[in-house]
Amino acid sequence: MQDEIHEECGVFGVYSQENRDVAHTVYYGLYALQHRGQESSGIAVAYADKITYYKGMGLVVDVFANGNLDKLPEGDIAIGHVRYSTTGASQLLNAQPVVFTGKCGKMAVAHNGNLTNTKQLRDELIKENAVFQTTIDSEVIAVLINSLSDGDLLTGIKRACVKFKGSYALVVMTSDKLIAVRDPFGIRPLCIGTMDGDVVVASETCALDAVGANYLRDVKAGEIVVIDCEGIHSYMMDNLPQKTSMCIFEYVYFARHDSVLDGLSVYEARKNAGKLLAKFCPVEADLVSGVPDSGNVAARGYSEESGIPFVEALARNRYVGRTFIQPDQRQRENSLSVKMNALRGNVRDKRVILIDDSIVRGTTMRKIIKMLRNAGAKEVHIRICSPIIKHPCHLGIDIQTYSQLIGAYKDEERICESLGADSVRYLTVDQLLKTCEGANTNFCLGCFNGQYPYPLEDYEADKLKLE
Repeated sequence: MQDEIHEECGVFGVYSQENRDVAHTVYYGLYALQHRGQESSGIAVAYADKITYYKGMGLVVDVFANGNLDKLPEGDIAIGHVRYSTTGASQLLNAQPVVFTGKCGKMAVAHNGNLTNTKQLRDELIKENAVFQTTIDSEVIAVLINSLSDGDLLTGIKRACVKFKGSYALVVMTSDKLIAVRDPFGIRPLCIGTMDGDVVVASETCALDAVGANYLRDVKAGEIVVIDCEGIHSYMMDNLPQKTSMCIFEYVYFARHDSVLDGLSVYEARKNAGKLLAKFCPVEADLVSGVPDSGNVAARGYSEESGIPFVEALARNRYVGRTFIQPDQRQRENSLSVKMNALRGNVRDKRVILIDDSIVRGTTMRKIIKMLRNAGAKEVHIRICSPIIKHPCHLGIDIQTYSQLIGAYKDEERICESLGADSVRYLTVDQLLKTCEGANTNFCLGCFNGQYPYPLEDYEADKLKLE
């Protein structure tokens, strides 16, 4: 069981005014979104009323090596996907985009998020003689849209979205149009950009920047954006909720720090978190550092607010991804030393404040603290840029059970004792919300307070809270 939070996926799409190598544009967009999923990736291209695709297991650069990218034809529409699995096993069969032929002709769908009623929808569709090739909720989305379309894709999407429960940011492609869809609560991010007359859709603005596109706007919660030869058309779903509920962990951890989500810079949110930790959770120390890479921006904010110098305490091996293979128990135990190492000269005889985005099980943080002490650190004080994670999440984050969470049954004092730190402090929910002031959205805080935008009583998962 991993001791870190995994995001669900990243999606990217492009609609071009001319026939060209759109697959290369998607490739660079996916490369910028690699942090959102490292298990598999794929690209589908529309050309001459056909759709062809290539997908594989691993990183974007590896999947499309050996000429695999160049094998994709020129076209005017393409979509792509990088995946980390929450629904469906990690195998090639479940890689996206999902490509099929239906009532609206050739189609491809890529999905970021997680439906909580997948089993119910799948069972209903099977009763209607639907056949499934994968175990992922994204195929359920594609099949349901097709079954309800009556030959009109927009109609199918509108009808299907009424039945979906959970989080979804979709890019849907036919031979002549690109469609972007964001769920009614806006749980997962999705934005639109333009580039020399082309239209680009992506999970984050960093992907727009990577392909030279100019940011246009975010897709609204509950919005269906159709892009075709006549331009960009917006349609809103019916009976939208009064409040949006974007996942606040996009700012805490998931998104790249150079992205802007719903009007707020991720960098500024993380820097604000560090400043608030310095203000409300101060401690005397010689240096402040971050767990690379997500903790570094907040650590700099802490340093600016407190006057304690920012000094790197940990060096990270840039060539080891989150999918690092650990064949046996001994190698699993040593894997952290391969990923990360303490900078002895910087921490020896020093009181260290270490900033991180969150703590899940605590095993990794425990090893980091031990690593710093072995390198000669006198004290290690942990500061966390979010509240204690007390509840599982089933809306696109891989925290499925209470048994994964040290915060489900321990408070700050007991967590500190368990980790072997000199002190551990977290931001409160109110303080975390303050770091995100200025965003054009409200937030889902379910993993902190158990209040989700969708009721999850029927979701099949371990609900046992350890006492």
